[in-house]
Amino acid sequence: MLVVIRGGGDLATGTALRLYRAKMQVVICETASPTSIRRTVCFSEAVRLGETTVEGVTARRAVLSEVPGLLAGGIVPVLVDPEAACVGTLRPDAVVDAILAKRNLGTVIDMAPIVVAAGPGFTAGEDCHAVVETMRGHYLGRVIYSGSALPNTNVPGLIGGYAGERVLRAPADGIFQGARQIGDRVRSGETMGYVAGVPMACTIDGILRGLLADGVAVTKGMKSGDVDPRCEPAHCACASDKALAVGGGVLEALLHLA
Repeated sequence: MLVVIRGGGDLATGTALRLYRAKMQVVICETASPTSIRRTVCFSEAVRLGETTVEGVTARRAVLSEVPGLLAGGIVPVLVDPEAACVGTLRPDAVVDAILAKRNLGTVIDMAPIVVAAGPGFTAGEDCHAVVETMRGHYLGRVIYSGSALPNTNVPGLIGGYAGERVLRAPADGIFQGARQIGDRVRSGETMGYVAGVPMACTIDGILRGLLADGVAVTKGMKSGDVDPRCEPAHCACASDKALAVGGGVLEALLHLA
């Protein structure tokens, strides 16, 4: 089965890993300037670096003509194709929208024989065939074949006893410049980066699990980093429980609908 995934962030990458390990062929569509936070576990980093590896699976930035050869070699192609225009040429068996924009950015139910979407902003039976719940809690990863996912609350899930406190947000409009590295141990009050000269301070102690790449344009309040209070450096190098749960839901939906 050939699957085109819209998005290359952490949840999209967890989904891609699930599908890849189930022997499906996966192609990622991303923007030219990804805003992924957990970059060490995001296939979107291939856009910036040319190639990246997550949990032993390698993704490489490519153009459309290179896709067949990369797939044959076990490499995940990453296309700069935010509109997923490649779908018309590749004619995949399925399209998965894992952009996690909390709204539909152009996915329609007739893009492929099977269309699955992750998170709020979609209605199964209208703009896709199935929706996978992305909110932490009892329904995380559940497949919805009629209706929509739970609405976005703008409140991050609880990890290690912290929710909103673990998210770092841009202090101003401008260009982001990091001051620390993913995997660093950090303390409350320390500066993690700058926007237009304004420091972005950490609010809790922990491990810096995610940070925007340097040079990304941000707006005030935009999510720009993530601190994990559980202080496990190994978590920075592997897909999260949430990403794998969502990926498992997508895999279930694809197999069921196929």
